[in-house]
Amino acid sequence: MSGSFHITRALPGAGFDATVEAARAALAKEGFGILTEIDIAATLKAKLGVERPAYRILGACNPGYAHKALEIEDKIGALLPCNVIVQDKDGTIEVSAVDPVASLGRAERPELSGIAEEVRARLARAIAAL
Repeated sequence: MSGSFHITRALPGAGFDATVEAARAALAKEGFGILTEIDIAATLKAKLGVERPAYRILGACNPGYAHKALEIEDKIGALLPCNVIVQDKDGTIEVSAVDPVASLGRAERPELSGIAEEVRARLARAIAAL
């Protein structure tokens, strides 16, 4: 499934932690490293006392494509890395990635479109592999 700004796959019966690790492995296979990891549920609990289901943001980056994009537009870093979320939605684990075509399109630099398409294909393959 995809939306206007994301590529998503629902994984009924999957475990949260196992899915986070599987996502890391699938992203690595497509050339992405994880630059950041944010545990939203833990942060909201600690800062606001709010309980919410497991929700993790993985900041994924493919260095080769990031370099190419930065050579075209030095402010593109404001749209990097490619965020991938893993969340528990009533027992179904859902994995979503930003659609780089939608996000990089905001830069209004047509020469980025080829890079965005290639990154989208890699993210889509990683999510499909889960």
